[in-house]
Amino acid sequence: MTNFHFGPAGLGGVKEAIGNLERYKKLGLDACEIAFTYQVYIKKNSDAKKIGKAAQRLGIKLSIHAPYYINLASKEKKKIEASKRRILDCCEKAHWLGADYVVFHAAYYSGRNEQEIYEIVKKEIIDMQKIIKQRNWKVKLCPETTGKKSQFGSLDELLRLAKETGCFFCVDFAHLLARDGKINYDSVFGKLKNLVHIHSHFSGIVYGKKGEQRHVVTDSEKLLQLLRFAKKNHVKDITIINESPDPVGDSIKGLKMASKL
Repeated sequence: MTNFHFGPAGLGGVKEAIGNLERYKKLGLDACEIAFTYQVYIKKNSDAKKIGKAAQRLGIKLSIHAPYYINLASKEKKKIEASKRRILDCCEKAHWLGADYVVFHAAYYSGRNEQEIYEIVKKEIIDMQKIIKQRNWKVKLCPETTGKKSQFGSLDELLRLAKETGCFFCVDFAHLLARDGKINYDSVFGKLKNLVHIHSHFSGIVYGKKGEQRHVVTDSEKLLQLLRFAKKNHVKDITIINESPDPVGDSIKGLKMASKL
């Protein structure tokens, strides 16, 4: 039996966060990814702790999406250091929130070969993990599969990175579709078969020759296809975060579909 967990990307500001969590609970959702898209807007650890306690009380699993301004393989060292500070700031908030994962888009190739970028990203991941361990933060770094061919983040790259560093990773199924123009769910789930839990994203996506262009409302048939293949492949436990323009509505759509499988 597959345990599905659904939730939106987005919690709103600090003042409305607990109210939104209560609303999500009433709707039957049990996950939420806090979107620090442009900045880490929860400034106080005390606020993070209050929100985290409310989420725990309501049985809602939290995760964080770090800001988009991250490139761990920038040609400018100061940009790498700034990227690491943003990720580590998210890790500190995740610790107080009780959030399991800090999701981020790791790097760009910028005309260099994949192996070179892999080694750079690996080095920076290991360095951040040392800091996380020193500070006793209970959180996992979670680089995400990316939707543009110019970005580091194929599934195979992240599987290797997780094996060699001990980090976790986020499987964005829509990004895999955008990156490759197709998705073989049996192949993908075959590579993930040893995971106890899969942290994932899925939403509607428009893509072209270079990959992802923008998110759109999730297509019901494509979402149902994902759920059916997860069940067929005996996935034990999977969280599906929706990033569409209607993330709450689409998460409810997934919840209803899963209940009928």
